[in-house]
Amino acid sequence: MTQTTPVIALTLGDPGGIGPELVAKLLAEGEATQDCHTVLIGDRWLWQEGQRVAGVSLELPEVTSFREARDHAGPVFLEMDTVSRDQTAYAEANAAGGASVLAVLERCIEANKAGEVDGICFAPLNKYAMKLGGLGHEDELHWFVEKFGVTTFFSEFNTLGTLWTSRISSHIPLKEAHTYVTEDRIISAATLIYDTLKKAGFDAPRVGVAGFNPHGGEGGTCGREEVDIIAPAVEKCVAQGYPIVGPYPADTIFLKARDGDLDAVVTMFHDQGQIAIKMLGFDRGVTILGGLPVPVGSPAHGTAFDIAGQGKANLTPTRNASNLVKAMCQH
Repeated sequence: MTQTTPVIALTLGDPGGIGPELVAKLLAEGEATQDCHTVLIGDRWLWQEGQRVAGVSLELPEVTSFREARDHAGPVFLEMDTVSRDQTAYAEANAAGGASVLAVLERCIEANKAGEVDGICFAPLNKYAMKLGGLGHEDELHWFVEKFGVTTFFSEFNTLGTLWTSRISSHIPLKEAHTYVTEDRIISAATLIYDTLKKAGFDAPRVGVAGFNPHGGEGGTCGREEVDIIAPAVEKCVAQGYPIVGPYPADTIFLKARDGDLDAVVTMFHDQGQIAIKMLGFDRGVTILGGLPVPVGSPAHGTAFDIAGQGKANLTPTRNASNLVKAMCQH
């Protein structure tokens, strides 16, 4: 769906975390709602509580459907009744809060399928609470994939704006990581993040692939994945017209990325990239759910139960997430 001015669905996240506060700060600031139609969707009491914690007061026009958003220049509020105040509490992961998150996100998905929403930005959620509330998947990405009927490769991306990471596997035990190191998964991960970077506004993305073994396998003497699987996968990417490079040892590839030689790194397992990117910029990171038919993003941090309700939450990652989802919709 191509729209001159995209409609972005914005959610409040887990009721027990910092999401409502962040959303209130975001909308009060105003930057994220420029050049788009923002629809805040969620429980009224939770939106009011977010404003209280953030120390702001906003009067948003109320709508009864996403379709009405285009009739308003600024953000609007779409009420959903998903959880009561006495069913949840700050710093608490429970079934009611998790079910609330799932209900709101499902409404956003339905709106996208109906052509009413171009992108989704959700405030921090809690996977444990969502599983208590009915999530039967390992994480929200796999849930989104099922809801959208995606049958091609998908991956969670983490980005600091100028640096992105992808991975060929996600939330799995480390002892299983080697079973995911296949040519098909590496090719799919590398080409997907390349194509996504193009959609995010990069003219000529520079994507590098990390090795799997210590020191990149040391020429096959410390593991042969680099020689037998990863390097051939990179060569096949190049043959398909994708200027992918690597493999580079995992303990040095992020030095290249930090110094500006790469725009994205494809890693071989979850923490290989997560540790690096969170060290480089945890206070500004964004998560993008790659491979979906619609831009979906969120701040890369979690619900921060330790500071929930205290007005201390850092807005930067949420602002960055909102702006990136908007940019991807515009491209």
